[in-house]
Amino acid sequence: MTGAARRRAVIDALRRGAVPDAGLDLLATGLDRFAPELDAELDAVASGSAVFKAVRGEYGSGKTFFTRWVGERAKRRNFAVAEIQVSETETPLHRLETVYRRLTERLTTTGSPPSALGPVVDAWFFALEEDALAGGTAEDDLPAATGRLLTARLAEVSRHAPSFASALRGYRSAQLAGDDDAASAVLAWLGGQPHVAAATRRAAGVRGDLDHFGALGFLQGLLTVLRDSGHPGLFVVLDEVETLQRVRSDARDKALNALRQLIDEVHAGRFPGLYLMITGTSAFYDGPQGVQRLPPLAQRLATDFGTDARFDNPRAVQLRLPGFSATSLVELGIRVRDLYGGRAADVVDDVYVADLAAAVGGALGGKVGVAPRLFLKKLVADVLDRVDQHPDFDPRVHYALTVRSAELTDVERNLALPDDVVLDP
Repeated sequence: MTGAARRRAVIDALRRGAVPDAGLDLLATGLDRFAPELDAELDAVASGSAVFKAVRGEYGSGKTFFTRWVGERAKRRNFAVAEIQVSETETPLHRLETVYRRLTERLTTTGSPPSALGPVVDAWFFALEEDALAGGTAEDDLPAATGRLLTARLAEVSRHAPSFASALRGYRSAQLAGDDDAASAVLAWLGGQPHVAAATRRAAGVRGDLDHFGALGFLQGLLTVLRDSGHPGLFVVLDEVETLQRVRSDARDKALNALRQLIDEVHAGRFPGLYLMITGTSAFYDGPQGVQRLPPLAQRLATDFGTDARFDNPRAVQLRLPGFSATSLVELGIRVRDLYGGRAADVVDDVYVADLAAAVGGALGGKVGVAPRLFLKKLVADVLDRVDQHPDFDPRVHYALTVRSAELTDVERNLALPDDVVLDP
């Protein structure tokens, strides 16, 4: 993607009130202190280690932005990346088979959008064939030699999840036979999708659907396939784990224990090449309905945040995002304005950006920390776009900030002034 295209994609996302999927380095403010250690951890993962990290921050502190920013750094190292939203109905954390399925659905690489599972598996078989040919295999013996390499590469995985290797063989057999429908069905089963036709599963030598315990073995297999197809690591984000606080107590306890299990497996070295990151609010980490409900998990995530945030340790298991201040919000707005380009830099000066930021924060009850989404949306859609399109538009003369309840998220709505308001920035 060209520089102009990256800038346009970022501006388009901000105009919608969304976090951009890419180009986060263009907006990153105040994250430099995390970069050296995060880069060192990504390099260690690329070399065969595994890392678990927990990110804490309140609403508006930039947790999603932060994880996507780390994801971009991972992709520069040719990692695969998957961002998963934890939810009670769609992705319950206590059902790891569902988490694995969402992972494969959201899997991306630098060259493939979601789901990148098919391109990754195809690249893996191509790499196996290249290795077989390099070893002196004749063309007519290539399928058999590739099969032998498959067995050797997945030997460790097959001890825990033999059906993963069987599904890969079934997928390749269907491809070689020209049966694209069967190949697609087997690939879906490999990605954890349920309800694949029984006849297709029998032909591939697998049975049933993926379960909670098999999901961990399949994750091992996926990491092996990624590594051998040129992706040295997988960066996975489990976003908004604080939603666990709102589920039934039995499901919550199972989910917390599943998280504890994942952490232990990562630290035990079962998943070389995995960087697993979760995000949550302080209430999730410190409150009685979250991590503290399971003492072994609380012990694993314990981090001292008693000192000033500027002395936080980026190497700790938890990272604290302090959120936006009035100064950093203005700095971000100026960066967005400069990124927008054109005549905006002349018409929308730094003082106006600061006034607009203060006005948006005032509309949200003075809570600057939750203002970035709405502030950037107003700045781009209501001010910069109009300046760009209308040569005689002066935001100080022709624009008054209006904040309507319908355009706010639930958290923003709870903080906003009681009625729709019009403020003069």
